[in-house]
Amino acid sequence: MRSLQRPLLALFLLAACSAAFAAQPSATPQPKVFVLGVNGAEWDIIKPLLVRGEMPNLQRVIENGVSGKLRTVAAPNCPKVYSTIFTSVSPQENGITGFVIGGQTARTDMLKAEPFWSILSKKGVSVGMANVPATFPAVPVNGYLISGMLTRGKNCEDGVLCSPKLTEVAGGDPVYPKSMTQELLQNVGDINIDCSRMPSEKELQGHEAEVVEAWLKGVDDIRAQQLRLFEYLLKNHKKDFMFFVQSCEDRVGHWLYPIQPHNVNYNERIHKLRVDAFPNQYRALDKVIGRILESLPEDTTFIMVSDHGIKPLREMEAHDAHKDHAGTTPVIAKHDFEDGDDVPGLIVAMGPGIKKGYKLMSFDASVMDVAPTILHLYGMKAPATMKGRVLNEIFDDARIATAK
Repeated sequence: MRSLQRPLLALFLLAACSAAFAAQPSATPQPKVFVLGVNGAEWDIIKPLLVRGEMPNLQRVIENGVSGKLRTVAAPNCPKVYSTIFTSVSPQENGITGFVIGGQTARTDMLKAEPFWSILSKKGVSVGMANVPATFPAVPVNGYLISGMLTRGKNCEDGVLCSPKLTEVAGGDPVYPKSMTQELLQNVGDINIDCSRMPSEKELQGHEAEVVEAWLKGVDDIRAQQLRLFEYLLKNHKKDFMFFVQSCEDRVGHWLYPIQPHNVNYNERIHKLRVDAFPNQYRALDKVIGRILESLPEDTTFIMVSDHGIKPLREMEAHDAHKDHAGTTPVIAKHDFEDGDDVPGLIVAMGPGIKKGYKLMSFDASVMDVAPTILHLYGMKAPATMKGRVLNEIFDDARIATAK
């Protein structure tokens, strides 16, 4: 019975979206925009790597574009913030307030406000999305959508922090259009969706070194799969707007952040093993950025955003259990601090008409501003319901036509 109570507005929007694609083809060439989402990207880890010259591709974007902190929401988590990025309204207004809502894992058909990629689709902009959190089941877009975090499947019935293979997904379609699934299986493989769940406390006890190494090897394998998927899509399915996401960085940070012995939940048997594990995620991310930039047309606007940062535990809060979302792994770093300003996200952008070497100071930019700014790049005015603003200060001229 609960499924019948899902917001009718969301169902109407998604149905109207698919019906509108054929009715409003694009009459003129559209701008090219590529968004890379990185879950839990943490400036405190990234900046020292930049200073050491270990993230040259990100450094190139920063030097030739804009960068800064991105104000997030209170007690941020992945589905909560990504849905805010999609809609430019608060989690309470868009309906996705966390991983689980009313006893059910969040689904796309719980969304109460129209996401910006639906607006782009209806205006004739072709859209390609891959591994974006909170997009399961896959819904119609003017292009394709491959779901990400919260996708359910074999041994992953709740869809929380797990990574079913493409052929193991259950409870909805992971790919739109459905016919694209076989193409991906043939050309990319039976890929894991999202990053794998962290090992449990019981699995770790007495086998710390073995489990840590095996789990990190799995992370590397999944990152390689995701890169293979991204490169295949960039070569064979370029769209006007593309939105790809990685999430292993956040997962590694939760329990392998390089912390000091005085930090909460420090365990010498674990946290002396791989102090390089979390920084290595960003070294690997930089290689992904480089491969993506090589594949993009020169006139593409490249934007990288994170939903929030992630910091070592500093205090107990009312909702804290110091366990991961599945309640099995002791965590040493988190992002759902009640004051979201403790864990700001990240934004960098580079492209035609974007200022060079410009820093967004303090909290000038918010996750609410991502959707209005992307719509603005396509000459579209954000709906009055959106609470964010266009980040006009990142542009160095008036190249974008007046919003229609």
